[in-house]
Amino acid sequence: MINAIKSDAENRMGKTIESLQHAFAKIRTGRAHPSLLDSISVSYYGSDTPLSQVANVTAEDARTLAIRVWERNLVPDVERAILKSDLGLNPSTAGEVIRVPLPMLTEETRKGYTRQARQEAENARIAIRNIRRDALADLKDLEKEKEISEDDERRGQDDVQKITDRFVAEVEATLAAKEKDLMAI
Repeated sequence: MINAIKSDAENRMGKTIESLQHAFAKIRTGRAHPSLLDSISVSYYGSDTPLSQVANVTAEDARTLAIRVWERNLVPDVERAILKSDLGLNPSTAGEVIRVPLPMLTEETRKGYTRQARQEAENARIAIRNIRRDALADLKDLEKEKEISEDDERRGQDDVQKITDRFVAEVEATLAAKEKDLMAI
């Protein structure tokens, strides 16, 4: 039972880290990376479809993304979807290829993106602490129902805390790498 609680907490904390990395991928740095456009959906025959399912997105160079749409009639829809996104990008179309130049980041925008990254990291830390709280409550309930001893509960709490510390450290390392990436010119 204790192992089930610990593994559940570990799985949920792992998903929190994945979510954080996904959120960080949306925060743009000075370099072009195809994952920057992962959040964009295109209206494809009446349904919203992720851009990666209707086009091939590649980094043409350090500052330009190239999008090759598989169906020519979708090019204006893809362009419109990129313009509507909150990424602040201006695509330019050349036949079947849409090029998205990434503007240079100013010091002001770098600081804004850094603040956004710190907020995402704080949200991840809060989620991890909430998962820890749930796991500790589950252990306490097991102890109250006399299914485990006090010693087992204490060991379980210590193990959950170690798991929590490990994932919080991973959040910190991910945040430090993102901040370094954002501040690199």
